[in-house]
Amino acid sequence: MKLYIAEKPSLGRAIADVLPKPHKKGDGFITAANGDCVSWCIGHLLEQAEPDAYDAAYKSWKLEHLPIIPQAWQLKPKTKTRSQLTVLRKLVKQSSQIINAGDPDREGQLLVDEVISYLGVKGDKLSQVQRLLISDLNPQAVRRALGQLRSNREFIPLSTSALARSRADWLYGMNMTRAYTIQGKKVGYEGVLSVGRVQTPLLGLVVRRDEEIAQFQPKPFYEVLAHLSTGAQTFTAKWKPSEACAPYQDEEGRVLAKGLAQNVVSRINDKPAVVSTLVAKDKRQNPPLPYSLSSLQIDAAKRFGFSAKAVLDICQSLYEKHKLITYPRSDSRHLPKEQHQFAPQVLSAILSSSASLINDAPQPNAKKQSKAWDDSKVDAHHAIIPTEKTANLASLSADEVKLYQHIARQYLAQFYEVYLYAETTVEITIEGGLFIAKAKQNKSLGWKALYQSNKASSKSVTDTDEETAAEQQLPPLTQGQRLHCERGELLEKMTQAPKHFTDATLLGAMTGIAKFVSSAEIKKILKDTDGIGTEATRAGIIELLFKRGYLARQGKSIIATDVGKGLVHSLPLSATTPDMTALWESSLESICQKKMKYHSFIDPLCEQLSGLITQAKNTLPTALQGVKAKPRTKGKSFAKRKKTTYKKAKPAKA
Repeated sequence: MKLYIAEKPSLGRAIADVLPKPHKKGDGFITAANGDCVSWCIGHLLEQAEPDAYDAAYKSWKLEHLPIIPQAWQLKPKTKTRSQLTVLRKLVKQSSQIINAGDPDREGQLLVDEVISYLGVKGDKLSQVQRLLISDLNPQAVRRALGQLRSNREFIPLSTSALARSRADWLYGMNMTRAYTIQGKKVGYEGVLSVGRVQTPLLGLVVRRDEEIAQFQPKPFYEVLAHLSTGAQTFTAKWKPSEACAPYQDEEGRVLAKGLAQNVVSRINDKPAVVSTLVAKDKRQNPPLPYSLSSLQIDAAKRFGFSAKAVLDICQSLYEKHKLITYPRSDSRHLPKEQHQFAPQVLSAILSSSASLINDAPQPNAKKQSKAWDDSKVDAHHAIIPTEKTANLASLSADEVKLYQHIARQYLAQFYEVYLYAETTVEITIEGGLFIAKAKQNKSLGWKALYQSNKASSKSVTDTDEETAAEQQLPPLTQGQRLHCERGELLEKMTQAPKHFTDATLLGAMTGIAKFVSSAEIKKILKDTDGIGTEATRAGIIELLFKRGYLARQGKSIIATDVGKGLVHSLPLSATTPDMTALWESSLESICQKKMKYHSFIDPLCEQLSGLITQAKNTLPTALQGVKAKPRTKGKSFAKRKKTTYKKAKPAKA
């Protein structure tokens, strides 16, 4: 008997649907006509044991116990899903062949692998376990996946990385949370101080941004425009200060001395000018790649105002319930070349329900293959794209329609020509001063035609730094041409404080964490493995900070609460900056790529943790004096609530 173990019931049913019929449904499994069986987990059936499983004394939170570092790790069945584990135990014994059908990512790999290990599968049976990778729950896609089974041994590094992440989060979160909660009580803070290796640096980003805004002092700066004439047409150029002006500029090159700018204005009024340099370049821009989850969450927050969690929830519905998109928890923006052969069917499905997406564009060319198709950048999962199933938009919610069509448009873009434009940069000399004018002219819209009907979506999806060139139209100019500066114009502006984080920018910070890392050495390490958290966890981590009362919303802005600020100021800098956790992510990716061993990651972490706990024992979190904890349980007295959370709280997750 072949036994398929899926990550969740919906995936299990999708596998069973393509196996020989009739089916026999059991309690927690489905048997096909040929005797093969499909069963499933319900998320993680196993969890890390609590500290008191290693020593009953650890049930009480005491500083002298810390750090707690298990010598032999233990997993325990989750109470709510224990019955499903019992079902799998029986089926695993009966099976002759096991197929891991976890979701196509490192957590999905571990989720099933840990069950197989816990149930005692060994020897030849273990070495013969196969891996089924499904990114699309429609029958034709599942059949294709069943014909492409791989050895589960290929994915051991993926599982090892997820295991290392799980244990590291337990070690760090549980020990640091206990240490600072105990110390917090000494200064009168009556609540659990949850510390995590991703959530706390993320909170630190928000706290520091809020403080930067609060401390910001706006300063005036000055720009000069030259209004120029060819005799027949006029245009403007902006003054570029020379090196001699450096003493009067800030670190971003803005002129702070009004007198200097006024002097330039007076010098160029009614003066001759000459085109000293003229550079016209034809440029091309490839279509934006299909979405990963984070890139979709960022764009959807900009365009629709959706939170990260809302995007993930809608995507899960489109994937599991409606079967309209591929696996959503993907960190890839590329597609396997083998997938291109199904492009005609996918395009047909999109246009059958959403033909309005190409109202301003020609028909897509199904034979065209953009840079999105790249096998070297795809492993267990690929970018989020529509499936071959035609959507019944009437059966979708308004938000589901928005997100489906947003994903579909990005896929359509892969079947259009590149965007072609001409960019002209003109340098003009006036009385020895240098002035710059830029312009951009469309030559062929290509894929950009898909975004013309909605400039807002085009802005969030397609703009690049190259496209920020001024939109003014320049008259025909030639190098050496004589012009006339009719007048100079002084522009007085004010420096702007950085903006509060929003859902989009906070997600952007998590995926582009290198810019917030202070160490140049770490920035270099993070060049290829940028980001903290995973596609599957980022939305949940942000929501967790709100749930714990560390973050709050003010309109679209995300700000830190007094508790959040107090926690960040009570912790060592290394716990509240992204450097450490970004290095973790780099190491976890190296384990996935077989470039690092498990113990090379865990052993140094344990040493580092011992130092952090010693520091915690010698420090009182005085920043939390007078700060009240957020009530965590409704309907109980505060004293009883305090006892419950303090004694029974589970270790913090990332």
